[in-house]
Amino acid sequence: MKPTITIEYCPKCNWMLRAAYMAQELLTTFTDDVYGVTLHPSETSGKYCISIEGILLFDRKEQGRFPEIKELKQLIRDKVNPDKNLGHSDKRQI
Repeated sequence: MKPTITIEYCPKCNWMLRAAYMAQELLTTFTDDVYGVTLHPSETSGKYCISIEGILLFDRKEQGRFPEIKELKQLIRDKVNPDKNLGHSDKRQI
């Protein structure tokens, strides 16, 4: 079964549009790899967390910032389809 990505965001902080943008980017990139993306309004102020099937991938409070979309795509790819080429969003090879 394909995994579901959850974006938990603070509605009081007006972060729903940011969460929706990230969901759209992830659904476009991982159309064949994920079941869907769920937007979950948090009851905790200032919360912005991204997880796959309950496994936390990114926490705004821990990192002190929001994820860059390129970084987020790499985190998701590494969990759902490690062989997937992300094109220009991929890590540069040294």
